[in-house]
Amino acid sequence: MFKAPEQGKEIKTVLTKGVAGIGKSVSVQKFVLDWAEGKENQDIKFIFPLPFREMNLKENEKQSLMDLITQFFPESKGLNLTRRNNFKVLFILDGLDECRLPLYFDVNETWSDVSSPASLDVLLTNLIKGNLLPSALIWITTRPAAASKIPPDCIDRVTEIRGFNDAQKEEYFKKRFTDENQSKKIIDHVKQSKSLFIMCHIPVFCWISATVLQNILEEKRSNNERNQFTDTSKTLQESNTEDTPKTLTQMYTHFLRFQIQQSRRKYSGEYTPDVSWDEQTICSLGKLAFQQLEKNNLIFYDTDLESCGIDVSKASAYSGMCTQIFKEETGIILGTTYCFVHLSIQEFIAALYAHLFLDINKKSVFVQDSIEQEENEAMFDLLKTAVDKALKSDNGHLDLFLRFLLGLSLQSNRRLLRGLLTQQDGSDQSIKKIVQYIKQTFEADLSPERSINLFYCLNELNDQTLVKDIQAHLSKGNLSSSDLSPAQWSALAFVLLTSEKELEEFELQKFKKSDECLIRLSAVIKTSKRAL
Repeated sequence: MFKAPEQGKEIKTVLTKGVAGIGKSVSVQKFVLDWAEGKENQDIKFIFPLPFREMNLKENEKQSLMDLITQFFPESKGLNLTRRNNFKVLFILDGLDECRLPLYFDVNETWSDVSSPASLDVLLTNLIKGNLLPSALIWITTRPAAASKIPPDCIDRVTEIRGFNDAQKEEYFKKRFTDENQSKKIIDHVKQSKSLFIMCHIPVFCWISATVLQNILEEKRSNNERNQFTDTSKTLQESNTEDTPKTLTQMYTHFLRFQIQQSRRKYSGEYTPDVSWDEQTICSLGKLAFQQLEKNNLIFYDTDLESCGIDVSKASAYSGMCTQIFKEETGIILGTTYCFVHLSIQEFIAALYAHLFLDINKKSVFVQDSIEQEENEAMFDLLKTAVDKALKSDNGHLDLFLRFLLGLSLQSNRRLLRGLLTQQDGSDQSIKKIVQYIKQTFEADLSPERSINLFYCLNELNDQTLVKDIQAHLSKGNLSSSDLSPAQWSALAFVLLTSEKELEEFELQKFKKSDECLIRLSAVIKTSKRAL
């Protein structure tokens, strides 16, 4: 990773990007393990992994770089790191996106003494700039949204973790299930929903899908045994078309139901098919998820929990009840942090909270005043405001939240949450209005990424009219000479991205040559291995 492609070009600082759950921290752990076992990178004498989520707890303290290292690694006390070039040292700054420090690269004073105390922000900016320990190697990991926190001239190499390709997705499920018939059914189901299959490039989503679909198969097997009827040849879709998840919202709704049922069985001995919801707990966790998502925070501390009415002394009860949803961690420097198991779970719980808030308070969670709204007006206002906020986000941090929020407005999905969410009378009218509003937004100057996400949103709302329209154009072969509307260009990009096969080669020359064509199809070009 630190090997230069050419002589004379030294690689000292590497930035690795990747979406949440893609495997950045696992890559760090593998790197350190291989080094510790003597397999790789033996030219490095010391490796110091410093996770931002734990360093945040020291943001208001002044200390030297050596003190900081000693706090994380007490065995390093007395180590002299001022002798330059005698040995290689690597600092791994994991989770830049979790950093709550301002990182003032432009205004922080220059600091070069490893033994003199300074604020953590000053220490880190000077370490990354090369003022502290100029010979040290630096490896920073981050979600793409936070990569811009580091000035480009401080980075020598940028790498990206892309996740599973299509073959690796299937390999995951085959390794997860020893029953070949079961793994085939699950792979077939996930592949039939392209939006689900695309999400499976994230290992955590493969795990969620496997958990949900395995549970559904086992429930069906149990029901068949009770009814003395078994047809193992049926696919997941054939065996129950209504309850089998086909969209992202349905998958996460089933995951939540399963986790709550598991905890009830474990702690209360409940084995009923219906879910007993703890509305207060879900509201508290939902408020935490929503507020911190708005701030773009993935890691939470005691004060964050307290602001949402969660008793910190009982926080372990929350993580115990929702083991695979919310977790509590005690770090090396004796600080306690909290997080959802994955960012997408935080986004789903935040969207669920927005609907719960609407049910309880009769107004959108985005409305500040205390005036209640008419039911249909409140629902449409909630959805419209969320669309607007997501489109204004430069880094797309509300994209998945929006998909979940829209999906949870459908009565079919709310039925899965019976006892927690009410069945909204007349919600069909709100859905029709928001579908129309989303289609109108395509006429605005949207980035290709935001446009593609809006099509995923329409997919969650079971609206494929624009997609079917562009598919008709494709089948007639007249796209190369057509002047497409912005909505149609976005639909074309969506159709190409969600086609059955991986894009080995994308023939851009088939389409009408224009700047708009290049911009609108840029997401497709990035995904394909080769563009002509």
